Amino acid sequence: MSAEGGPSARPVHVVMPGDVGDPRSVSGGNNYDLRICRELVAAGTPVHQRVVGGTWPRPGRAARDELGALLAELPDGAVALIDGLVACGVPDVVVPHAGRLRLAVLVHLPLADETGLGPSEAAELEHLERRTLHAAAAVVVTSDWAAREVAARHGLEAARVHSVLPGTDPAPLARGTDGAPRLLCVAALTPRKGQDLLVDALGGVRGLPWTCELTGPLDRAPGFVAEVRRRIAANRLTGRVQLTGPRQGGELAAAYDSADLFVLASHTETYGMVLTEALARGIPVLATEAGAVPLTVGTAPDGSVPGILVPPRDSAALTAALRGWLEDPGIRSHLTTSARGRRAKLQGWAESSRQLARVLERLRLE
Repeated sequence: MSAEGGPSARPVHVVMPGDVGDPRSVSGGNNYDLRICRELVAAGTPVHQRVVGGTWPRPGRAARDELGALLAELPDGAVALIDGLVACGVPDVVVPHAGRLRLAVLVHLPLADETGLGPSEAAELEHLERRTLHAAAAVVVTSDWAAREVAARHGLEAARVHSVLPGTDPAPLARGTDGAPRLLCVAALTPRKGQDLLVDALGGVRGLPWTCELTGPLDRAPGFVAEVRRRIAANRLTGRVQLTGPRQGGELAAAYDSADLFVLASHTETYGMVLTEALARGIPVLATEAGAVPLTVGTAPDGSVPGILVPPRDSAALTAALRGWLEDPGIRSHLTTSARGRRAKLQGWAESSRQLARVLERLRLE
């Protein structure tokens, strides 16, 4: 993808994982990458978009060689923005080019924070990521919380870590249901997203009327998906909790439109794009106080609260919050009103691209 931004415009080279744009591999990080590229182009910044296939952050030799060749082709002084999933696990490939390129790394999630890693693997990924980020001229993250976290854990100067929040598109108000409340969770089924705990929490309100749809890729952690299915059966929720696989476009919009409450039981989040996508439709949220979520969903300056936050990894707290929302029409009404009031206050993608463009322009001028 490229566009001309005027006679003096110089391109930004954006490097992303090979599954970006694949409907089977939907993720907030991939969506962010694609949308920010589109918005930069729309604002007049030329973008040369490249994808590199591989099992990132642990690629095979062919993928490593492809990334190395791609970086070697870039002219001295070029501004390169590399998705952290690609860059952070292979400092031996990336760091040799850092001295001649204006290199920025976009960290959606620190590599060691993915759940399911053993201690030794997490420590190794942390070390590899630190080497890459110390060589980068700039590090871009998706929230102020993530900026503080990444700077502290890797010993980076705060001035080199830049927060560029994801944008949110305007959307029509969700119509919800006029019968049993419909709950929606949009997230890849992986241990970090906590759908196993959510199912257990739903088991605690089995006697109340509701249905729940778990929407997201099912191929990231097959063993975890099997465990979620086992817990659905054990909690006698078969038929009430549905695993739909990934949805996009009109199907995803329809899922949001029919939702009364958005639920997310993540162990950690550096932002939580699906939460603001729900709020853009006036859907209240129930989520864990994980990472940046309190900043994404927390109390507004006017005191309004568009959701309920509970401690992460606590299915009992989730159950209590679900019961309160399901049983108390006053809670439902208040949260829905607050969620609808939050819609106009969400940052758009045009502002996100302006923030990133300023970071990249400073790199260009250094």
